[in-house]
Amino acid sequence: MQPIRFEEADSTERTQIGEGLTRVAVATDRLETGRAEGKYFLRHDDGCAVCGEAVVAGEPFYLDPETSEILCESHGQERREG
Repeated sequence: MQPIRFEEADSTERTQIGEGLTRVAVATDRLETGRAEGKYFLRHDDGCAVCGEAVVAGEPFYLDPETSEILCESHGQERREG
């Protein structure tokens, strides 16, 4: 499965996701629930697995469901094309 691109991060720690992505979030051990501002969130506070760049609110990022890695825009696109 190709890395999943998220158009905008909500914050540097987590991004709210819909029910359709909960299985991927559970499988990658990145699902967060029980917050007042929403039901399901993808945790990405560890930043890009390749370069360590933090996920920035309002910026795109990727989740590689096969490796459970968060990737910045450039490394996510590179992996998707590779």
